[in-house]
Amino acid sequence: MLIDKIVQELKAIPEEKLIEIYDLIHYFRLGLGQETLQPRTPGLLAGKLSDSFFDPLPEEELQQWE
Repeated sequence: MLIDKIVQELKAIPEEKLIEIYDLIHYFRLGLGQETLQPRTPGLLAGKLSDSFFDPLPEEELQQWE
């Protein structure tokens, strides 16, 4: 059963990393209820992006993603 495989994988994850898995599952589940009926249309954004959009992120902000 798939749920058993998921549980086995979770048991192999270090305790200190479980919060990341929890957040992933929690927000994924919340997003399921908000799926739109119309698919998104890929393409360019309307309007123009300022040049600052392409500036690298500050080191402090990059560290938050790791």
